Amino acid sequence: MQTKVLKQAVKRNIERFSDDFMFELSGNQFVNLRSQFVTSSWGGNRTLPNVFSEQGLAMLSSVLKLENIFKMMDCDCSQKM
Repeated sequence: MQTKVLKQAVKRNIERFSDDFMFELSGNQFVNLRSQFVTSSWGGNRTLPNVFSEQGLAMLSSVLKLENIFKMMDCDCSQKM
């Protein structure tokens, strides 16, 4: 799954993610996290990333399952039979 698709799913369902489920890293936290990974200085995020708690990941999983269900409902299932 592309990051763009994941972010869109979260934005469409933002009311499901309380501050306990998802929060934005501070600039300092992001620098510390980024220093732990070998990353290119080219490109990158222009906004601070959001991180998810354990409960937030469970909610994200349910949101993504709903997204897939809605996609399947939109398709013409008679062509698959």
